[in-house]
Amino acid sequence: MKELIQLRQELHKYPEVSGNESKTAQRILDFLAKYKPNQIIKNLGGVGILAIYKGKEDGKSILFRCELDALPIQEINSFDYKSLYEGVSHKCGHDGHMAILCGLAKTLHENPLHKGTVMLLFQPAEEDGNGAKRVLNDSNFDTIKPDFAFALHNLPAFKKHQIIVKENTFTCAVNSMIIKLNGKTSHAGEPENGINPALAIAEITTFFNSKINANLASKEYCLITPIHISMGEKAYGVSAGHGEIHFTIRSNSNAQMSSIESNLEENVNEIASKYNLKTKIDWTESFQANENNVEAVNFIRKSASNLNLAILEKELPFTFGEDFGLFTQKFKGAMLGLGSGENSPALHNPDYDFPDEIVETGVNLFHQITKEILNA
Repeated sequence: MKELIQLRQELHKYPEVSGNESKTAQRILDFLAKYKPNQIIKNLGGVGILAIYKGKEDGKSILFRCELDALPIQEINSFDYKSLYEGVSHKCGHDGHMAILCGLAKTLHENPLHKGTVMLLFQPAEEDGNGAKRVLNDSNFDTIKPDFAFALHNLPAFKKHQIIVKENTFTCAVNSMIIKLNGKTSHAGEPENGINPALAIAEITTFFNSKINANLASKEYCLITPIHISMGEKAYGVSAGHGEIHFTIRSNSNAQMSSIESNLEENVNEIASKYNLKTKIDWTESFQANENNVEAVNFIRKSASNLNLAILEKELPFTFGEDFGLFTQKFKGAMLGLGSGENSPALHNPDYDFPDEIVETGVNLFHQITKEILNA
């Protein structure tokens, strides 16, 4: 494990944000050069890498995916391998996820497959929701059709090495809405000569608040969080003529999210029309729900059990978004959780750090999954 831990800490030291992971991708390629895959596809969806290991005989194919990107967060840790880049750090554990997939590459090189194919995807730009979409839309990915696809995410607040599984929705659908309202400025002493968006902003915010159903167990679960509001300028003689509101919306199914989006758009347009405002609605940082395939989850359960790893059956989905949901829409697949410690700082916190002890657990579990599926 020494080599993998050294790699993980090196990746932590030199983080890169979504869309700028070229040096990270090169470091992965340098590592893979020592544990040669049968084929490497580069520059998938940007700087993504697909390393393919083939057995002597044809059989099923499995894709494992990890992420290359870090976050725009200033690290406050003081260990030797802390981020060298101001305002950028690995606060979601993608450095650890990469180390796990590199460990699987090393294992597959040292223990060649007899049958079937294993594909390791190092995906860019997960954090902004664009990476999976770009990879799947890349023409070089057109022929990649795995029988199963898997990914993991480390999870603080869960016991180290614990495997967290859930059938159906594992992580929620998340989409962010930008509403632009255009009216007409006027003198603040003659507001009747303008079209001010203030009342529309208030009514939209109140309506959105009325749509919240915070019960995660409900099929109508809908969490709407106000993110940003702006209106006019700091010019006290001018009645504002434009405004902008941003919200993030979460649902526990892709079908429910689609319904919510349509309803919100319809009502925004109705409210804006009532106040004679023109609207422009944009959606950004969209994450499909990870809807786990039952057969894929069963392979995770069986593999974890054979390795004597503790398994936790999660009752409700996680509320964070993860763009692996696009893969589980297209292929039979599942995301699983790997406990990173009950006392670990939370994901996206400035003092978070991926625990090196769980790298080996991730490697062993993924390798066991390959054996369960390819030797079945």
